[in-house]
Amino acid sequence: MRAAAIQLNSTEDVQANLTKADRLVRQAAAQGAELVVLPEKWTVLGTPEQMEPAAETLDGRCITWARETAAELGIDLITGSFLEEVPGQAKHANTSVHVGPDGEIHAVYRKLHMFDVEVDGQIYAESSTEQAGDEVVVATLRDGTRVGMSICYDVRFPELYRALVAQDAQVMTIPAAFTLTTTRDHWEVLVRARAIENQCFVVAPNQIGTHPGGHRSGGRSLIVDPWGLVLASAPDLETAIVADFDFENQRNIRRRIPALTHRRPEIYRETGAGVYATLR
Repeated sequence: MRAAAIQLNSTEDVQANLTKADRLVRQAAAQGAELVVLPEKWTVLGTPEQMEPAAETLDGRCITWARETAAELGIDLITGSFLEEVPGQAKHANTSVHVGPDGEIHAVYRKLHMFDVEVDGQIYAESSTEQAGDEVVVATLRDGTRVGMSICYDVRFPELYRALVAQDAQVMTIPAAFTLTTTRDHWEVLVRARAIENQCFVVAPNQIGTHPGGHRSGGRSLIVDPWGLVLASAPDLETAIVADFDFENQRNIRRRIPALTHRRPEIYRETGAGVYATLR
């Protein structure tokens, strides 16, 4: 399989973002990509006042574009994430959608972990406008490949990826809008760690550059193999990167180092609960 990660500099201009995404998705497909992944909040990225009015339902124009484009190009398309207006829910969701080459929606994942942190003196309070999801989601591609879905800050929670690999995930997707500081110091380490410990391929498209409201993303979108080797890395511009997945190599890695079968969850469960209680 050939996979692609799309790196964007999204702004408050939804139509401009859509136009750039369309161009780069088509570029990736022209290079033979069968799986294409967009970054987090590719449809709109700016201040809360700019983003909230741009929230859409699953039948809005951006997912409609994704369905039409996936069908036209014959690809599996994972729509990074967008701000979803969920019927009956007061806050929006940060949602990733898998659209198949048939143009149908096959999986919907809503970000589990809210980015409520302080970085370089700036407060981020994602939960003030967004509601966390409550479901671990694995998508199935046209050829049967199992893809574990996650979004950005999720990458700091290895237990999520253990849950995904327990559902037979072979590939993980981590669309992101990682801050410039955390991209520089944490991004590659975290992405490669999730690949190594779960012996999975990882497609991790990141936003790049400055967005309205002063938010800055660090780029360096990555595609990583189950050994932790970086197969492709993006330069500091809007682009599409591609890499080939060798699933036979993945099977060999899992056979030679069967760490996933050596786990002792009966031990971790009890000790982990104590650690979490202490940290609170």
